[in-house]
Amino acid sequence: MSNQAAEMMEQFGKMSSKLAKGYETLRNIENVDVATSPKELVWQSDKIKMYHYKRETPAKSKIPVLISFAIINRHDVLDIQPDRSLVKKLMDEGLDIYIMDWGYPTKADKFLTMDDYINGYMNDAVDFVRKSTGNDKIHKLGICQGGTSSTIYSAIYPEKIKTLTVFVAPFEFSGNESVLFRWAKDIDVDTIVDSVGNMSADMLNQAFGMLKPTMSISKYSGIMDSLDDEEKLMNFLRMEAWKADCPDFPGECYRQYIKDLFQNNKLIKGELVVGDKKVDLKNITMPVMNIYATEDNIIPKSATVPLNDAIGSKDHEIYAFPGGHIGVFVGGKSQKELGPAVAKWINARSK
Repeated sequence: MSNQAAEMMEQFGKMSSKLAKGYETLRNIENVDVATSPKELVWQSDKIKMYHYKRETPAKSKIPVLISFAIINRHDVLDIQPDRSLVKKLMDEGLDIYIMDWGYPTKADKFLTMDDYINGYMNDAVDFVRKSTGNDKIHKLGICQGGTSSTIYSAIYPEKIKTLTVFVAPFEFSGNESVLFRWAKDIDVDTIVDSVGNMSADMLNQAFGMLKPTMSISKYSGIMDSLDDEEKLMNFLRMEAWKADCPDFPGECYRQYIKDLFQNNKLIKGELVVGDKKVDLKNITMPVMNIYATEDNIIPKSATVPLNDAIGSKDHEIYAFPGGHIGVFVGGKSQKELGPAVAKWINARSK
C-alpha cells in the first residue's frame, strides 16, 4: 500500500471513530438544556410575560434592570449555558435582572402594533417593576431590535428610566452597508402583510442565513471536528436549538417597523410616531451606553453610533465590541470583559 493510500485509510479510520462517538453522544442526549438560570414569572399580559431572575445574594443596587430582546428571537440566548450566560454574568456582577418574554404570536396577533408593544406591554411591565420594587426609575437594557424598542420607549417615558444600555441596535437606517438594510428598503411590506398577516419565522431565518451563506458551510464542517467532544457538541446543539426556536413577527408591527424605520428612517429624523406619542430622541437625557460589534454583518456601526449625537444626554458613551452580532451575548470576550463593563457602568449610576 502506498503512503498516500495509508494516510487516507488512517484519516478515514479517525473520521469513522469520531462519527461513532458523535452518534453515541447524540443517542444519549435526552434534552438540550438552554436558559437554566432560576427565574420566576412575576407578570403576564396576553402572551407577553416577564420573569425575575433569582439571586442567592443581595444585589449591589436596589434599582433593577429590565432586559428586552428582539421580538423575532427568543431571549434564551442571553442565558444559553452557565459559562456563556450574559444574564448570569450581570447577576454575578451585582445586578438585579428582570427580562421580557415576548412569547409566540399567532394569527390572532397579526394586528398587534409597535404601539401595543411599546406603549402597552413594555410600559405596563416597566410600571410593574417600578411599583413592586419601590423605584420611580429603573435601568433599561435592550438588545438588537429590543434595543431600538427600548430607546423609543425611553424617549417617550424618560421619567421612568434611570439608564439606557443598548447592544447592537439600529437607529440610523439610511445606509446600505448591510445587505439586510438594502433588502428592507425594497420590500413590498404592504403586500406581504395584507397577504399573509404575520411575517413567518422561517422566512426571516432564511433571509438572515443568506446574509452570510458561507457561515453555514463553515459551521457544519467545523462541528465534524468536534463530534467526539461532548462539551463542544452540546455548545453547538444549544445554539442550534435557539436559532430554530424563533417566533413569527406580528404583521402590523412588522409593517410599521419596515416602513417607518428601514424605509423612511423616521426615528433618527425625529418623525416617528408610535400610537399617539411623538418620539423625540432629545428627550433621552438619562445616561446611555451604546454598544456595537465591530464585525457585525447584520447591524453595522453606521446604524448604531449616530444615536449618541441625536440624544439629549450629556452622559453617554460608545463601546466597540471586537466581534460579531451574536458574539456580543455569547462569546468568551463578552463574559470576561463586556458583561463586567456594563454592570460596572450601571452600578456606578444606581445612586
